[in-house]
Parts: sequence; structure tokens; C-alpha cells
Amino acid sequence: MINAVIAAVGVMLVLSLSRVHVVIALILGALVGGLTGGLGMEATLKAFNSGLGGGATVALSYALLGAFAVAIAKSGLAHALADKALLLVDRQDATGGGQVKWILIGLLWVVAIASQNILPIHIAFIPLLVPPLLYVLTKLQLDRRLIACVITFGLITPYMFLPVGFGNIFLNEILLANVRSSGVDVSQVNVTHAMGIPALGMVFGLLVAFFSYRKKRVYDLSMIEKVEQVAVQYNPLTLLVAGLAIAAAFIIQLLLDSMIIGALAGFLIFSVSGVVRWRETDDLFTEGMKMMAMIGFIMIAASGFAEVMKATGEVRTLVEASATWIGHSKGIGALLMLLVGLLVTMGIGSSFSTVPILAAIFVPLCVQLGFSPLAIVCIVGTAGALGDAGSPASDSTLGPTSGLNIDGQHHHIWDTVVPTFLHYNLPLLAFGWVAAMIL
Repeated sequence: MINAVIAAVGVMLVLSLSRVHVVIALILGALVGGLTGGLGMEATLKAFNSGLGGGATVALSYALLGAFAVAIAKSGLAHALADKALLLVDRQDATGGGQVKWILIGLLWVVAIASQNILPIHIAFIPLLVPPLLYVLTKLQLDRRLIACVITFGLITPYMFLPVGFGNIFLNEILLANVRSSGVDVSQVNVTHAMGIPALGMVFGLLVAFFSYRKKRVYDLSMIEKVEQVAVQYNPLTLLVAGLAIAAAFIIQLLLDSMIIGALAGFLIFSVSGVVRWRETDDLFTEGMKMMAMIGFIMIAASGFAEVMKATGEVRTLVEASATWIGHSKGIGALLMLLVGLLVTMGIGSSFSTVPILAAIFVPLCVQLGFSPLAIVCIVGTAGALGDAGSPASDSTLGPTSGLNIDGQHHHIWDTVVPTFLHYNLPLLAFGWVAAMIL
């Protein structure tokens, strides 16, 4: 009988790739997984419903960030950025336009990396920073699939390689702690060394993405003009208020660890300053929530999906079954463990939640196969990180889509999920396997 996790993730992915809405794909995938796992309809629905609350906080955060993003657009910040950037393009030849393109790509790359360690705000920056830049990116005819790959790289690679910020949580508090609790002495293991080669796989994937999406891609400017209000008049005062509101939102989030309060504070600054009139706040708030509604509902449905996967108990069964397939081959063992990690993370949507599940079974198996402590940390860490990119339910793909699809011209599955899967999961699988064999 087919494993419930394989059935659920398979149905979810096939439906998503067939352009069935991701929320529907997640619900149907959860039902198939629950029924295949023997839960029955009632228990499956109960598990799904109990998991919905897990995504509610992030969904509400994104709804408020959406309202905040609309207020930023109202301030004229998008128009100001577009004017400055396009002025540079107009003053220069085609090479100059290319320079502006690389400056914008570099900005998003640096901010995405910083969001994991220097300013650990995770995906909160995307709805605030990407929409104002989208008009310029559209004028430059830059392929948004490349931007999705750049942002996803910045969201994943730092935490799987640098033990700072979210990386400290993933590498030290989750990865090393679970390997240690499973019976392996990791006191002499340099976790950065262990994850260095897999991280190079991510770098390789990013370089390939620059080649894959190097050609210009035309988007409808009129659609972005409707949502970003690029024709709005602005003045230094409104731009100053926009800057203060963004800074306040980030600082408050860091202090209180709450995207909800940070976004609310930023929106209130716009309201109190008069940039957004009181009588307009209700309409703007509603518009912003609509803009982020899809992302929010996917996050909520993904939490229910993950809860059903856990309730079936077949995540552990899948991990245990892989041990019987491996035999005594280190090469086959490393490959199967990485593939199981890919499947589990794509279903659950979180590397941080996957590692404890994998470590309990994989660590004793790695010891039995004769892997070194350094290789064991590499295998478990890479197996956990695999699938974060390329998962329809992951923050690392939902985040980029939330900023790039505000005008409806960026498809979550085909423009974010598939490109990030191909450019990151495949190299990470290959580089992770090589690392396991040589460490």
C-alpha cells in the first residue's frame, strides 16, 4: 500500500502543476493522505481543522502587511523610485540600463540575506520592498522568475550555512541538538563546514538562474499601474513619512517579534500623518487584505495539510521504510535519505519542522553505515533544507509570490515554485550527496 505522505504530496503537486488552485490542491492532498493513512474522513477533517490555526498568525500578518503596502503605494514611494531609476536608464545607453537592473537585483539579494541574520524579519520585507520596485522592474522587462530565485536564495542559504539569526536556530538549536540527542558526539563538528558544500549547491543554482532567465520578459504595465498607483503625486514630506513608517514597522517587529504589530504601527503612521486620509483607511485596508488574501489562505491550508501528515504517523513510517531499502550501501543510503527529506519538507513546508522527524531515524542509520559525525550533520541538515525551495506551501516560495504577483502577472506555481525547485533542489540534492560521500 502506498505511503500516505507520498500519496498526499503527490496529489498536491500534480494538481498544483495542473493549475488547480494551491488551496484546493492542499485540501484534496490532505484528504487523500488522511484516507490513505487510515484516519478516515472524520479524523482527517479533525486533524486538518486543528492545524488551520497554525497558519493563522502568518496569514493575518500578511493581510496587515498588504494594507501597509497599499499605504506605501499611496504615498507615492513607488513613483519616486520609478522616476529615479528610469532617469538613470534614460541617461545611459543599454549598458546603463543593465547597471540599474543589477543594482536592483543586488538590493533584493542583500536584503533577503540580511532578513535572516542582520535584521531577522524573514519574509516581512517582501510585501513592503518588492511592490514599489515592481514598476521599475517591469519597465526594464526583467523576468520575475529570476527575482523569485534571487529572493528564495536569500531566504534559505543563510540559515542553512551561517549560524547567526535564524541560522543559529536551524543549525545549532535544531540540527546539532537533534543529532546530539540521537547519540552522536558533535562537539568537534563545525556546522558551517558540514553545510558548506550544500550551500555551494545553492550558489550554483542561483548562477544557473541568471543564465536561465537572462532574456527580457514583457509584462503589462497598465496592470501594475492600477495596483501601485505610480501616477500619484508625491512630495518630500510624504516620502519622509513613508520612510519613517517602514523603519517603525521593522523596528517594532524586531523588538516585539510580531509582524502584526509592526505592520499595524506602520499603517497607523500613514493614517495619523494624513498621507492616508481617515475616510480612506477602510477602503485601503480592505484593498491590501485582498491583495494578500491568496497567500494567507495558502498558509492556513498548508498548516492543515501538515497536521494531517503528522496525524497519519506515516512521516516516520516513510523514514523508517527508507532504512530497509538502503541495505549497506553508503551511496544509496545518502541519496535515499536526501530524497525522503525532500518529499517530507515539500509536504510540511518547513525545514525547521522536518529535521527533528528525520534525525531520530537517520542518525542511527548513518552511524550503522559508517558515516562520520560531520557527514551525518550534513545529511540531516541537507535533507531538512531540501524541499524548502520548490514547495507550494513554503514561506520561501509564498514570500516572493506575495510581492511579485500584486498585479496578477506572476503565477505562484509556474513562476516561483517550479523555477526554485529546478534551480535549488536539484543542485542541493547533488551537492549534498557529494558532501556526504567525501566528508
